[in-house]
Amino acid sequence: MYEAYYNFREKPFRLSPDPRFFFSSKGHGRAMAYLLYGVHQGEGFIVITGEIGAGKTTLANTLARKLASRKLVLAQVVSTNLEADDIVRMVAAAFGLPQESSKAVLLNKLEQFLLACHRQGKRALLMVDEAQNLPARSVEELRMLSNYACAEKPLLQTFLLGQPEFRRMIQGPEMEQLRQRVTASCHLGPLDGAETEAYIMHRMQTVGWRNDPSFSRETFQAIYQHTGGIPRKINILCDRLLLKCRLDEKHAVTGTDVAEVTSELQQEFSPAGPRLDLELEG
Repeated sequence: MYEAYYNFREKPFRLSPDPRFFFSSKGHGRAMAYLLYGVHQGEGFIVITGEIGAGKTTLANTLARKLASRKLVLAQVVSTNLEADDIVRMVAAAFGLPQESSKAVLLNKLEQFLLACHRQGKRALLMVDEAQNLPARSVEELRMLSNYACAEKPLLQTFLLGQPEFRRMIQGPEMEQLRQRVTASCHLGPLDGAETEAYIMHRMQTVGWRNDPSFSRETFQAIYQHTGGIPRKINILCDRLLLKCRLDEKHAVTGTDVAEVTSELQQEFSPAGPRLDLELEG
């Protein structure tokens, strides 16, 4: 609705993860470096955790785009409380294998697929998003899949992305064997004030923003104050800000606008809370 009014090519603050809008903050840049390091190592597990809306899925999709031209066979799974047998089926399906009634048969086909990739000079990479939803037995099943090897060379590498509780889960004594196979891990925190401003500018410029509408320093500070620097919360707030300014036919976003929109969002989604606190997955 406001895109044409401000001459944007598309919406700058859409919620769906899109690698084109990836913003390499200090934390996100560090996480990406870990992921690329993991790809180079070609074995074990890479663990990336972060708060809800911190940008883990966008990070994973951006990595997938970076790796598209390499000799990698990439599979992505979004966990939804999958039990041990189901996680194996989901992994097989993500690699394009037909479903089998027997888990033993499915595991054999998965191993043969991984061996075929190895013979073709390709590497298999598995990304599991929302890993905090997995029961401990399912995480253990993923560890068992990492045992597949040929001439002592691992056939499958796995990236685990999840919310902070996943980090706490793998600290448990029953996860010792998994921890020994983690080659790198990091946690995505919120953006700081300066990064919040740069993040907003980056997304606006990606869609062709030419300082219309304008944002004052006060506006950026207010956005940071009400979102805590969480990217998805920034997206929600800024999208509504642009809509409000379009309806008001304004070409400057002010701190007052931020306060008004934040109040509206609190009433809609979190009436009891003092801040914008949307419990969204991701």
